[in-house]
Amino acid sequence: MNFNNTPIDKNIEIVDLSLKIDDYLIISDLHLGYEESLNKEGLMIPKFQFEKIINRINQIKQSAHYKKIIINGDLKHEFGKITRQEWKEVNSFLKFLQDNFEEIILIKGNHDNFIPYITRKLDIEVKETFCIGNFLILHGHQLPKNLEDFNQDTLIIGHEHPCIGLRSGERVEKIKCFLKGEFEGKKLIVMPSFNFISDGSDILHEKLLSPFLKKYSIDDFEVYGIENFEVFPFGKINDIIKISRQFL
Repeated sequence: MNFNNTPIDKNIEIVDLSLKIDDYLIISDLHLGYEESLNKEGLMIPKFQFEKIINRINQIKQSAHYKKIIINGDLKHEFGKITRQEWKEVNSFLKFLQDNFEEIILIKGNHDNFIPYITRKLDIEVKETFCIGNFLILHGHQLPKNLEDFNQDTLIIGHEHPCIGLRSGERVEKIKCFLKGEFEGKKLIVMPSFNFISDGSDILHEKLLSPFLKKYSIDDFEVYGIENFEVFPFGKINDIIKISRQFL
């Protein structure tokens, strides 16, 4: 598989649905166990995502020799418990990471309250934030009280699961995307979900989730769409909205 690695800023590249900083691979919002949750709601979806996530990581890893990996929050799906599927898949996934990476960084997301029960047995620490040079990585479901204490000039968050819904008549085509903008004097990069059940939250037509995006206008944010392992710079959100109105 050939990836068109695309710089999104200095010293950081988009590689499919992941980011690359030095020899770190960063992915976000896997939501392992999501199928079981949907099954309980009456949506009979087969349990296919775990294998697809593993295959996707292996494909990305073959494009470069990543030695370290960061999971930027929401490794599992359920909020208040660990389901049978989650327990099995999180254990298997972390053991897969231990076999394939020299270092594993887990950042706590809002779905990860019970993750330490699993990670403790595997001697893996769960962190609130992690820094690489000028990059501060955090999940993005809440604003840290001490953001001004960090010297890093670029924030990397997940949580939002951004995608853009491009309309053509009655049809809407959703495309996962990265966002790049600013937040209180710092650069802000928002990652798409590494989840293959849902495309995500349509930033053009749906309410925003992350307080990092709800606090200010995101009209000037740049959009990088991801489709079939390729990266497509779409320009700024405001420009996309103007163009899409011409086709209404």
